[in-house]
Amino acid sequence: MTRAALILLSIGTALFVGLLAWQGFGSVASTLLAAGWGLALVAAFHVVPLALDAGAISTLLPRHRDNNAQAHEPLPVRDALFARWIGESVNSLLPAGQIGGPVVMVRQLSQRGMRMRDAAAAITVSTTAQALAQIIFALFGLLMFGAYAAHGALHDLRTATLIATAVLGGMIVGFYYAQRRGLFGRLLGVLSKVFGKRDWSGLMTRAEAVDAAVQAMYRERARVAASFAFSLAGWIVGTVEVWLALRFLGHPVDWVDALLLESLGQAIRGAAFMIPGSLGVQEGGYLLLAPLVGLPPDAALALSLAKRAREILLGLPGLLVLHFSERSWQRRRALGRVPAVD
Repeated sequence: MTRAALILLSIGTALFVGLLAWQGFGSVASTLLAAGWGLALVAAFHVVPLALDAGAISTLLPRHRDNNAQAHEPLPVRDALFARWIGESVNSLLPAGQIGGPVVMVRQLSQRGMRMRDAAAAITVSTTAQALAQIIFALFGLLMFGAYAAHGALHDLRTATLIATAVLGGMIVGFYYAQRRGLFGRLLGVLSKVFGKRDWSGLMTRAEAVDAAVQAMYRERARVAASFAFSLAGWIVGTVEVWLALRFLGHPVDWVDALLLESLGQAIRGAAFMIPGSLGVQEGGYLLLAPLVGLPPDAALALSLAKRAREILLGLPGLLVLHFSERSWQRRRALGRVPAVD
């Protein structure tokens, strides 16, 4: 873990603990415990938006494997689902920001027969489409928020969520522009100047191949649009998790209120992507949004903890599977049973 990541994690942890202490550990814990086995059901339902996110990846993948596998054999959708599950587990539970997950997804797809450049291009483009879909989802929540704010003095909260959405928008525009300018080649060029003292030509060739694959993928507009549609559907369907969780927590809300909490809550969390797991920021976001739907503070924090419980219930098995799949990969590689990755 880098020093910056450690500092951000410490800040997030302090904020997380401070918010719980402010509302009272006992009150929040009793509300959370009221959900009981319902937390497992919330975690199980998350497979649905996870599958939609996997669809956003698989729709971009070439319908063949590399030259060392069977020609024209489609990559199973389950491989995209597996990679997405593992990547989300890394993003949720490891202090790798939002970078570790995509890297792991590329590696998982390449281990299952995808050419490295195609896997990297698909994950890059699908991540961009997912971020754009999140912005649209957040803007939809802001429109709903406007209807609430028109009847109350909530101008500051509206400003905060607009800022969070603007930050997300700025990041995705910058990310897209960098891709169009040859993101991987330029990034490797910077690294070669910083570290030097080795032959970077082979890596540069691969980076340029990924950039070319990304450019080609963006020209297939129908597939990119389908990836965006899958991602947007995943964000919208994720609203059911909030609806279910609050129902089990003993504070039911209607679907419109659940959508408002999910859309704006995810926008606030996304804007704090540098803090591992957005620890503390997610909790603060729900506390800010709770008055909009008449939710007491302890229930808002319990909702955030319910989401984190879901991340643990699905993420820990994901990390275990990652560990054993990496061991299996290294073993097969040592035996010479792994094809070369281009």
